[in-house]
Amino acid sequence: MSVKSFSLLLVLSALWGASFLFMRVGAPEFGPVSLIFIRMGVGVLALLPFFANTKLWISIGKNAKPLLILGLTNHVIPFVALSYAALSLESGFTSLINSTTPIFTAVIAALFFASTIKPSQSVGLVVAVIGVVILSADKMSFGSQGTGWAVAAGLLAASAYGFAGNYTKHALGHLSATEITVGSMLASTCILIVPGIVFWPANNPSGQAWVSALLLAVASTGIAFIIYFKIMKDSSAFMVSNVTLLVPIFAISWGIFLLDESLSLRLIVGMIVTLLGTALTLKLIPFKRFTSKPSPLSVSALDKLSKK
Repeated sequence: MSVKSFSLLLVLSALWGASFLFMRVGAPEFGPVSLIFIRMGVGVLALLPFFANTKLWISIGKNAKPLLILGLTNHVIPFVALSYAALSLESGFTSLINSTTPIFTAVIAALFFASTIKPSQSVGLVVAVIGVVILSADKMSFGSQGTGWAVAAGLLAASAYGFAGNYTKHALGHLSATEITVGSMLASTCILIVPGIVFWPANNPSGQAWVSALLLAVASTGIAFIIYFKIMKDSSAFMVSNVTLLVPIFAISWGIFLLDESLSLRLIVGMIVTLLGTALTLKLIPFKRFTSKPSPLSVSALDKLSKK
């Protein structure tokens, strides 16, 4: 990876990490649904340069149904779920729950898409689950003041991403990244028009909430996807997968410095364990099973015995 691509990777991680900060600020005033309506509606405007391509529109029209399903599972459900989680969970914590997406991707692939889970991924699954347990042990109350439903919403978002990743390969593998992103974002915007209006807040949100919503749409969605396209074009998918590990680091940092969020020992330990499990699942860390191999001496002795 070139210095330029690596720099873009850091910028992309920072923008997606900041999305958890923007949701944390904007969701309480806009509500989860209306905030994501703004995110998708305004964010898709950043992709206007692609709209002049006639072939793009033809391709989107031919694949309208699978793009609609992708827009629902890759944008609408996870974005709304994460915004709901942001109502009661700190941005850094929510990003760590979201980093379990590769875990759900592997499990869903094995259950519904005839894929196999390799040994390193099996270990990663177990390690990541332990990490989530460490993170969520004190947050699983489902009472009126509890955050259990928020944690569940974060896991729902990760599972939706996991399905969407597999579905994209299965149903939309013949399309380019540009066609998939523009088509799915347009579809998700259409899905959210009516709910976004119905759940629009009665009181006009504050200036701070509006700034957060617009930054979420323009920077963390529109511009972020453009950067993502650039990195995918210039680098391997392996390098891009490192975003999964970098986003929580940026999200936690943004939360600490801009929202005065705390950094507890539980969060640190849970982060290390969860990201380790994610890295193993993504096969970013080499994993070898230790098997006993006969020494050259024993092999030589067996050869001699076999010749007698």
